[in-house]
Amino acid sequence: MKRVVITGAGTINALGHSVDETLEAMREGRCGIGQLEFRDVERLAIQIGGQVRGFEAEGRFNRQQMALYDRFTQFTLFAAQEAIAQSGMTFVGDDAARSGVVLGTAGGGVSTWDDNYRSVYEDGKNRVHPFVVPKLMNNAAASHVSMEYNLKGPSFTVSTACASSNHAMALAFDMVRRGMAPAMITGGAESMLCFGGVKAWEGLRVMSKDACRPFSANRNGMVQGEGAGIFVFEDYDHARARGAEILCEVVGQAMSSDAADIVMPSKQGASRAMAGALKDAGIDGDMVGYVNAHGTGTAANDKTECAAVADVFGPHADNLMISSTKSMHGHLIGGTGAVELLACIMAVRDGVIAPTIGYEEADPECALDVVPNEAREARVEYALSNAFAFGGLNAVLAVRRI
Repeated sequence: MKRVVITGAGTINALGHSVDETLEAMREGRCGIGQLEFRDVERLAIQIGGQVRGFEAEGRFNRQQMALYDRFTQFTLFAAQEAIAQSGMTFVGDDAARSGVVLGTAGGGVSTWDDNYRSVYEDGKNRVHPFVVPKLMNNAAASHVSMEYNLKGPSFTVSTACASSNHAMALAFDMVRRGMAPAMITGGAESMLCFGGVKAWEGLRVMSKDACRPFSANRNGMVQGEGAGIFVFEDYDHARARGAEILCEVVGQAMSSDAADIVMPSKQGASRAMAGALKDAGIDGDMVGYVNAHGTGTAANDKTECAAVADVFGPHADNLMISSTKSMHGHLIGGTGAVELLACIMAVRDGVIAPTIGYEEADPECALDVVPNEAREARVEYALSNAFAFGGLNAVLAVRRI
């Protein structure tokens, strides 16, 4: 098995238009959630979200590209440019032939669906743009990244609701460590913050109208976000040979299915995914210093996840730091695990633990160190990143300092 490292990272989300901006906001405990701004938002019961501000797609992409790129694809290409530039990879020869792209998204081109349903049903038009299908398809972002960077190896999209990015990154990790590819571009993106996207989520009655407060006794639901997180996963020897900067090492992954309920999480399923990631990494639980929680801010998710952490880590659970950065950037659904992996990199590389902001009242069912409201400096060797999705689909990644 090859060792796998991360040599490039890129993002755009409600906290910033780069990795540096995002990590600075996490260190400061800054909230990117605010009033939503788009057509017909006043018709929604939920009017807050982690919306990306100040992103001018028209100034970045030409007219032909705009006809092909849904907002989630635009975010992906923006973040991929930062990640690949940092990595210093140039995909030619064997590197181009064998390297590929595995990305996660839950909704794909939701904004394109929304715009064109309006066009047909509300405006009464009988035709839509000929590129609507290639613009909205879930694999659009992965395909455009492969074309932009000459990536001719395995390229595809994973769609497993809120675990999409973690599943994608787990598969990319396996491809590199098994020698299938010298490098893989991976991560995920989402942009559901439009009228139709938010209206559908309202129906679930799991959304907060005022704030995301994971693990706090007065939490009242999740808050949606949007954006992308993209990484270069690379064979360690390949990275060292070309003198690349290494951000951290990916050391384990595990996936599980609850096989129980379409929306209610299972402690057993989450526990098996975390325990599996530890086993795959070849480490004991007491070697882990930080867990980036799925932590949506819903009553069912938070208490179930805390119970699973206690189950897996035993007495060491009291020494763990566990935080939910969704409190700052919102829940990016299929893209959320990718943005959250940045907090794990910050923990093992920089020794800074991102906080859970909005924490106001202790909950006896979430009696762990949730790093309330303020970031913390701590030396961390290993970190886990949790993602637990509707459908009972779970994926956990393990990373370590290098």
